[in-house]
Formats: sequence, structure tokens, C-alpha cells
Amino acid sequence: MTTPSLTIDIVSDVMCPWCYIGKRRLEAALDEVSAEMHVDLRWRPYQLDPTLPKQGKDRQQYLEDKFGGPEGADQAYAAVRAAGADEAIAFAFDKIPVSANTLDAHRLIRWAGALGPAVQDEVVERLFKAYFEDGKNIGDDAVLIEAAEQAGLERPVVERLLAGDADRAAVSAEIDQARQMGVTGVPCFIIDTKYAVVGAQPAAALADAMRKVVQEKMKQTDAEAQSGQD
Repeated sequence: MTTPSLTIDIVSDVMCPWCYIGKRRLEAALDEVSAEMHVDLRWRPYQLDPTLPKQGKDRQQYLEDKFGGPEGADQAYAAVRAAGADEAIAFAFDKIPVSANTLDAHRLIRWAGALGPAVQDEVVERLFKAYFEDGKNIGDDAVLIEAAEQAGLERPVVERLLAGDADRAAVSAEIDQARQMGVTGVPCFIIDTKYAVVGAQPAAALADAMRKVVQEKMKQTDAEAQSGQD
């Protein structure tokens, strides 16, 4: 019997803490269904704040503007810290110097995807960790190049691409397309281009969604096979 296969497009922003949490929960879900199906992942871009400048914005100022000050930010991040602890993510928000513009990070993720899903996933993982645990500015070229090199991309190629406008318009267009499709919050997991699971849902819920899609595909395949015999 052929192993069923699925594709999951993960619409995400690497400055979104819930997307980091969602990545961990998706990984747990994939472990749960690994014997039942094959799943290919594709990371898709989204920007929570495309207005941020290339150099980013002072983190404290950004939080004051967004949440009305440190106390508001602490309240907003309380649930994030708790969920991160459950997923063994050592969020270090106090280390983050600037809120980053992530357009160039998404360009890098796109280039990594050309080398295969494993390389792309590695780049995404390194960018999440660099920002949320190490406090690095993931809008900075040096940080992006370091993550790329660690994941196996060729440093000179990445340096040259970042210095120009390669895929800038394509990434922006993909973000616009996500918004036009109705994506207003991330992470958003689009299963087989048809079914969307919004938010950092528990691993069990993600695994259940994947199983339901596989069951529907198998029913459709059986129906088509039966129709062909009639």
C-alpha cells in the first residue's frame, strides 16, 4: 500500500513568537503521524509589521508604541512565555535590541527552499533562535549570512543576493497573496492547499487535521478507482 502524502504550507513571520511555538507543535505532530503519512513542509512569508525600517526599531520603543508600555508588553507576553516554556523554548525577550524588519529574512528562507525542505527548515530554525533566544537583529545582513552559512548555503552567493533586490518583489507579492486569501494571523498551516489551521494549535489538533485530510484523499482516490471500474 502506498504511503499517503501531504504538503503543508506554513505562513509565518520569524519575528512572531507564536510562529516559533507553532513550529515546535508542528514538529511534535509530525512525529505523531510519521508512520502514517509523508509530509512535505514549505515555509511561506508573512510580515506582522512591514512598516519597520531595514535597521529595525528600538525594541522598548516598539513595545511602548504597540502595547502602551513595558507593563502592557509583559501582560501580552505572559501567555507566550508560558507556552514557550511548555515547548522548551527559552524566550529571552529582554535580549532583543530591535524589532526587526523581516523582508530580507524571508528572502533568505525562499532561497534556502531551492535547496530542499530540510535546508529551508534549518534556516527558519536558526532565525527563530537567533532572534528570540540570542537577541540578534534578524534584519541585519551579517546575522542572516551567519544563519545561511550554518545551514549550508554558500556565503558569497547569499552576500551577493542580499546586496541586491533578488526576489524582493516575489516575496512581497506572496505576502500580499496570503492577505488576499484571508490570512490575518500567523502561524497559518495550509494543508494540501485546501485546509487552513490558524494559530499555534496543540500538536494533537494538527495531527488530527492531517489525518482528516489523508482520510478524505483516500476516500476520493477510492471513489475515483470505483468510478473507473464502472
